[in-house]
Amino acid sequence: MSASVGAPTRLLTGKCLCGAVGYEVVDDFEYAMNCHCSNCRRTTGSAFKPFAGIKRNQLRLVRCDKPVRIFGGEQAAHNVNCSACGSLLYSVVREGAYVHVAMGTLVDEPRIRPSEHIFVGSKALWYEITDDLPQYEEFADR
Repeated sequence: MSASVGAPTRLLTGKCLCGAVGYEVVDDFEYAMNCHCSNCRRTTGSAFKPFAGIKRNQLRLVRCDKPVRIFGGEQAAHNVNCSACGSLLYSVVREGAYVHVAMGTLVDEPRIRPSEHIFVGSKALWYEITDDLPQYEEFADR
């Protein structure tokens, strides 16, 4: 794992609720967003999922006392959860090249912050977005 040329590599740690699964990820996220789609709401049990995206090879599991559970096609987009406590750790996306780290599982503070809200067209009706971040009805790779 390597960060930008000339910059020291800073590793962040993350873990599930029960601590059985832990990971390290380079603090070199390319983007971060708050996703309000119904799938992200269901997987997190929350109004939205704050996530940070990075190339898949920049994250590695460092503790696996319990196996991870993969929800979705292993060769396609899928979520990776702890099989013991069910915590969503990250999602594999973009033809398997990237992971979307569930920011709530990070133990260490990343440099990046979410910069926008996506899929607000399907956000929970009971939730009101109160910050000034840009809002997009859907999502298109920009």
